[in-house]
Amino acid sequence: MTTVVKPSTRERLLEAAATLTYRDGVGIGVEALCKAAGVSKRSLYQLFASKDELLAASLKERASAFVAELLPMTDDDRSPRERILYVFDQLEEQAGASDFQGCRYLAAQIELKDQSHPASQVAHRVKENLTAFFRAEAERGGASHPDLLARQLSLVFDGASARAGIGADKLTGLITPTVTPLLEAARMH
Repeated sequence: MTTVVKPSTRERLLEAAATLTYRDGVGIGVEALCKAAGVSKRSLYQLFASKDELLAASLKERASAFVAELLPMTDDDRSPRERILYVFDQLEEQAGASDFQGCRYLAAQIELKDQSHPASQVAHRVKENLTAFFRAEAERGGASHPDLLARQLSLVFDGASARAGIGADKLTGLITPTVTPLLEAARMH
């Protein structure tokens, strides 16, 4: 006999927030969030101080999946250069999905504009962690200017993600030829 575990009210709200904000943006209303989650406004405000706190919690909840889908395993045998290219290969693969809307963390920061917003702060930390990954790999790979290279790679990542997310460009065959000259110029191995 299989027991089906019904998601908690909190889990349903987090899932609704993740789905709706990714599809429709962070301006989604409380009523729409509650309707999608099948909960009352009262339940939302019992669990979260505000819609802003729900958005922040939803982004934070998705962060580990974002990292797991994007970054290579810490104990793999790839070179630092290969580990960086792996991230861009993952982005290219994700961008090929029909429901790809770009990086949810970049989108939240752009839409919110307020850097003190709780969701913007979560998004900023996630994006900073990606830049830190690039920096660490650049250092391990002997890059001439690891901080500069990390910032350049973040710029390419965000630009590629945004362009693919709005349907302005396909990433297939574009990312590796864009990133490789940066790695070569920094003398990455």
